[in-house]
Amino acid sequence: MRRALVAVLAGGILLTGAACDSDAGTEAAPEATPTSTAPSSPPPPDYTANTKLVCGKLQALYSGDLRDFGTAMGKLITYREAKQTAEAKKAETAAVAELKAVATKIRKETSAARNPEFKAAGLTSAAKVDASAVNKAYIKKATTLKVLNSTIEAQFKEWLSPVAGYCAA
Repeated sequence: MRRALVAVLAGGILLTGAACDSDAGTEAAPEATPTSTAPSSPPPPDYTANTKLVCGKLQALYSGDLRDFGTAMGKLITYREAKQTAEAKKAETAAVAELKAVATKIRKETSAARNPEFKAAGLTSAAKVDASAVNKAYIKKATTLKVLNSTIEAQFKEWLSPVAGYCAA
């Protein structure tokens, strides 16, 4: 009986070894691909209504606060041309204050934007306006009403270009 048991065990080991050896020469069968598809990504959020609301607030800012800046600039130039230095200095201070107010309002209004790219664009626009208020390059460059009138629209576009693409009609 012992011999029979040894023979069975030996035969089993030989068969197992032979089975492993026979797989070595053949290629593995390709793995089955799953038939289910991966879940699709959710649709991107719709920011349209919120963007329209924020743009409406920015439009009011443009027609009010930027107009106030233009008025302050007009007074500044008029006082400069009349050589009224004290009044020109007050008008320059008022123009700078208007720019700072515009930058603050752009930041405030665009902070309500749900679109993170629009929100970032608002920060960029506000930073451009702030930079002009700090270094006063544009204020100093506008030396006559003719120069102001010919450059103010381009300057507004420069300041507002980051947010303009979100508020296009």
